[in-house]
Amino acid sequence: MAASASQARASNVVMIGYAGALTGPQAHLGKDVEHGIELAIDEINASHPVIAGVPTTFKLDAEDDAGDPRIATLIAQRFIDSNVNAVIGHQSSGTSIAVARLYAAANIAEITPSATNPQFTQLGYRTTFRVIANDNFLGTAMSRYLIDTMHARRVAVIDDRSAYGQGLADVFVDATRRAGGTIVAREYTTDKTVDFSSALTLFKDKRPDAIFFGGVDAQAGPMLRQMKKLGVAVPLLGGDGLCTHELPQLAGDALAGNLYCADGGLSLAAMPGGPSFDQRFQARYGQHVQLYAPYAYDAMMAVYHAVVQTQSAQPAKIVDALRHVEFQGVTGQVAFDNAGDLRISAATISTFKERKKMTLLEIKR
Repeated sequence: MAASASQARASNVVMIGYAGALTGPQAHLGKDVEHGIELAIDEINASHPVIAGVPTTFKLDAEDDAGDPRIATLIAQRFIDSNVNAVIGHQSSGTSIAVARLYAAANIAEITPSATNPQFTQLGYRTTFRVIANDNFLGTAMSRYLIDTMHARRVAVIDDRSAYGQGLADVFVDATRRAGGTIVAREYTTDKTVDFSSALTLFKDKRPDAIFFGGVDAQAGPMLRQMKKLGVAVPLLGGDGLCTHELPQLAGDALAGNLYCADGGLSLAAMPGGPSFDQRFQARYGQHVQLYAPYAYDAMMAVYHAVVQTQSAQPAKIVDALRHVEFQGVTGQVAFDNAGDLRISAATISTFKERKKMTLLEIKR
């Protein structure tokens, strides 16, 4: 009997759930998050953690929600039923918002490295946390760059009607109008669309100084190609979903000098632990960071710090401890305000030069 109890203690496991788009056009972003969590767990386990005197192993249960809130809801319930200790994710804003009430009811922490819609942490749940800047910051930063640096005033706007894309576009539109800019047209598409010729033809007739797209790289690439084909010779602006390592391949020669985007943090090179993380990531996976992996790593480390701090992996104690976690992460200082957002956040305005991402401006608050 004593041997059995000893074996049970020796095999103590902290299970982390993650859900994101692991298939489909956004799979490179979903896998990027998964890889960031995996790298953190590998390093945590290599340190042979002991929690409350018990040797402990951290494990990841990664599930494909395809960016679909309906699938995400089923996965969230599965995580709850299987007694995961914490959840990192979900990847997208729409899925994260859709499942937040379920995790709140179960008192399980949901800490996203990539969902930027402000609504996520405004739902009133103690269980929601975010380790990346939200769209209020990103949309405003992009608007200020448009007005103050690019000296543009007339902008056309299109978004994919997702919680992320439409939310970001709404913030950008409001900030641009407050700054004295003019929205000459606004159109809508979906996150599955690849033909934007109708909207772009309309925009061309309106003669904007720039086009803002609320969406991700899988659509931005084809959009840039079609802009070039139709002779829409203005820059395309967007949020972090456009700032990926994959975009040059998706856009081809239509990318050069034609895109400006806002990341929800510092550039990888400027992150306190960014260069070292990039080296470890490439050594582990043989590929570059797409976008969210450093934030996913820090999200996992936040959970680990909470477990160490409270010396317990009980979900409710992790939730309580996350409110007091404070540490220097790869991306910067990680500490949460009362809503679950970062106390200190940053944004980076970037473009692409010779198919490589180049920082133009970094903003902290």
